[in-house]
Amino acid sequence: WLAPRAGGDARRITSSPGVEQDPHFSPDGKWLAFTAEYGGNPDVYVVAIDSGAPRRLTWHPGPDQVRGWTPDGKSVVFMSPRAGVPDGEPQLWSVPLTGGMPERLPLLRAQSGAISPDGQSVAYQLVRPWETEMRNYRGGQNQPIRIFNLKTGAVESLPWTDSRDQQPVWLGSSVYFISDRDWT
Repeated sequence: WLAPRAGGDARRITSSPGVEQDPHFSPDGKWLAFTAEYGGNPDVYVVAIDSGAPRRLTWHPGPDQVRGWTPDGKSVVFMSPRAGVPDGEPQLWSVPLTGGMPERLPLLRAQSGAISPDGQSVAYQLVRPWETEMRNYRGGQNQPIRIFNLKTGAVESLPWTDSRDQQPVWLGSSVYFISDRDWT
């Protein structure tokens, strides 16, 4: 569904009975990338905001889950464990909006992440906690948000104690993320 920010009538974008989740607008606002389970497997789809049917971009038998877009809007970024055998580690990939073969981003492991607007860095969450709803957990599954420099390969961890920090996004040169560091 799409609704004006100021309120008003919502307009349905998709109409499938399958699971649809992880929606992300393209940088120009003309496309919506999302994860859908139309055939029993999570794959990457895109649909024009104005109209049209969803178009499938990934075909791997493992789960592919949308995480965002490249800054130029030419590719969708998604997470997939597709490169490991028998159970791969989550990694970030990109696939062209026009279709084609996915390419792995140069991070060895990442559950979620977002490419900076200048295309120089990726803010990412290394692992997904096994219990996503366990608030105020302070154990070994918690990890800091990290920033990976795509040119140098350098990794920087954001300031962190032992909180659950997840789902990083960029706004300009700042990284925002969900955290329970204040115990709420």
